[in-house]
Amino acid sequence: MQVRTEILNFDGEAGPIECAIDRPVSGVRGWALVLHPHPLHGGTRDNKVVTTIARACVEHGLVTVRPNFRGVGGSAGEFDHARGETADMFSLVEQFQQRFPEESNGVWAMAGFSFGTSVAAQLYSELAAQGRRTPERLILTGSAVERFRHREVRVPDDTLLIHGEADEVVPLAEAMDFARAHRLPMVVLPDASHFFHGRLIGLRSLIQQSLKAMPERAA
Repeated sequence: MQVRTEILNFDGEAGPIECAIDRPVSGVRGWALVLHPHPLHGGTRDNKVVTTIARACVEHGLVTVRPNFRGVGGSAGEFDHARGETADMFSLVEQFQQRFPEESNGVWAMAGFSFGTSVAAQLYSELAAQGRRTPERLILTGSAVERFRHREVRVPDDTLLIHGEADEVVPLAEAMDFARAHRLPMVVLPDASHFFHGRLIGLRSLIQQSLKAMPERAA
């Protein structure tokens, strides 16, 4: 599928949030927000796991937003241990829905990788707590939710958890603890590392399957 990518800024609490917007050339069904790993350890919106997730979303007809967190690229501010980042993403969601109502009226998926899973899970929880619309699909890859959690987290029963068996950054046992606490199934890729070296095609396939099963937005 052909993709058009543009760079747009949204307003966060610390200043501009620089985003790459990946657009399908045709057949738009909605949008996706994909969140990157730890900013202080080289995480950016161009991380290969993030771009793999984004490609799967675009192939599903979703306009995909890949923001840089605070202090990364053209995004203002400094790392804030998921507190400020979650607040920024809350603002981004509101602004995207205002600026792009047609895409926002379609289905909505949200995904995070590593540090991005903590922001995604807490953003989902905050949206739900405020009675706002929540994504029809939540995808957490290389889950590190508890490492940066600052509020109670509640995620939907159909959340997709994907983890590498040989994850050297977030041990499989830690991810299993999160899955057990929230009574979620988890897909484990045998021998896969945190960054899914040599396993990105399999990761992409799992996400594509999940998106195909994603429920349409309720009327």
